[in-house]
Amino acid sequence: MTVTGLTNQQRITTYPMMRRTITAGLALAMTVAPSGCINVTAPDKPIEINLNINVTQEVVYRLDGDAKSLIKQNPGIF
Repeated sequence: MTVTGLTNQQRITTYPMMRRTITAGLALAMTVAPSGCINVTAPDKPIEINLNINVTQEVVYRLDGDAKSLIKQNPGIF
């Protein structure tokens, strides 16, 4: 056994399989890879972004009984 844990016979049969697998993968990548040229140009008209935003705010308040009665007694405070 060697440092890799493979015997010489295992190494002799493993390396050709690895080479075939790598070669097949490269060949597949070359056939699938896009060919040609990609052109990117700026648009003739300016880019227009329409944002219809509606912002609403809701204020919720609660008063305890003493504060309510004080405001009812003195409506001109606020």
